[in-house]
Amino acid sequence: MRKKIVFWVEEYFYNPSFIQKIISLFLFPLSWIYCFYMYVRYKSKRAEDFNIDIVSVGNLSVGGSGKTPLVTALASRYESVAIVLRGYGRNSRGLYVVSDGVKILCDVDISGDEAMIYAHKVSKAIVIVSEDRKKGILKAKEMGAKIVFLDDAYSKHDIKKLDILIDVESKNLACLPSGPFRERLWSEKEAIIIKEGTHFKRVVELKNKSDKMSLLTAIARPQRLDKYLSEVVSKNYFEDHHSFEKDEVLEILKRDGSETLLVTYKDFVKLEQFDLPLSLLDLHVEVDEYIFKIIDNYREK
Repeated sequence: MRKKIVFWVEEYFYNPSFIQKIISLFLFPLSWIYCFYMYVRYKSKRAEDFNIDIVSVGNLSVGGSGKTPLVTALASRYESVAIVLRGYGRNSRGLYVVSDGVKILCDVDISGDEAMIYAHKVSKAIVIVSEDRKKGILKAKEMGAKIVFLDDAYSKHDIKKLDILIDVESKNLACLPSGPFRERLWSEKEAIIIKEGTHFKRVVELKNKSDKMSLLTAIARPQRLDKYLSEVVSKNYFEDHHSFEKDEVLEILKRDGSETLLVTYKDFVKLEQFDLPLSLLDLHVEVDEYIFKIIDNYREK
């Protein structure tokens, strides 16, 4: 039931049917109220200076935008680096150090999938999950970090930082609940807007390919993968951050008679514990030097 609701909402925001467009129209007055509240909230905040370089990478709308591979690419460039994120979808609360920059200190149930990706792909980085980003920043600073990357923290207007926003195209430009936008880019707010294909590009490598693969993934808007896919026996979509059970995964393998399951790295960090045959759509991004110059200039101020 939850999966159906999540997929219905994704369709409603990004590829609405006629009925969904009507619903969106009726909800538009609520969007004005919500957006006004978010503006008042923004104006009421005062940015606190933590005396450490902080870069936030995010987007204004709900759903996937490529934040994780972009943060991975950016953080990999720097030394004494930390990545702090909420850890959405994890089976824990509070602050956890996922990686101290030397070794991984917890499992994926505690960290959540995105934090575990960072721990694997940016092995030199301190990775911290915390609903309270300020506590996460202070912990990173205590552990010796010189620069902190925040995953999806544009709305944290009470933190002094450089905001980088990924421009996600949408036919619906309304705020929640009529449209997908969580917040506006307020005119008084400084932020760097970047676009995929202009400032960064995705590069996908298929690892451990087999002749018969079943696609299995739990990412937002999974149809985004279609342009990178080889021929697959079936496509099996789960809601974003879904926690897989071994039995449900085995059932797909048996049903399709596939040799391997084709997964993204976000899925891989949750499935590797099951010791099943996996093929990997390994995604990384190549970032234009323009972005690094912006970050370096910010750090020099």
